Amino acid sequence: MADVASRSTSRTGSDASTAELVQRATEQVSRLVRDELALARAELTRKSKHAGIGIGLFGGGGVMAFFGAGAMVATVILALALVLPAWAAALIVSVALFLLAGILALAGRQQVSRAGRPLPEATVRSVRADVDTVAAAVKDGRRG
Repeated sequence: MADVASRSTSRTGSDASTAELVQRATEQVSRLVRDELALARAELTRKSKHAGIGIGLFGGGGVMAFFGAGAMVATVILALALVLPAWAAALIVSVALFLLAGILALAGRQQVSRAGRPLPEATVRSVRADVDTVAAAVKDGRRG
């Protein structure tokens, strides 16, 4: 109650006019929006940098695995060709590789669906808090 009573006292020469208060509020909202955008930009930059490095390393590992897998496939085919005709050995290995490829594709699709949306969560939380604060201040201003 004391807070409300102090607000209702008469204006002195040092009190800001309504136009000045609106101007300050506009400047503060503009600064808040700029700061939130800067936070989102910084968060997304950090996330994308880590993701880019990870994707590059994953790609390099994939290339090496591809060459290693090719050599291993040739080895398996040559080993099977010792007991079967060469065409049968190659067919068996090919079918096994296609089955493995299908299983890996299904597992990859499941992992991608678990990843969720690429949102800057900290920025979203901060903006929600800002909106709640401004809404509460507006509501309190109407009561006072």
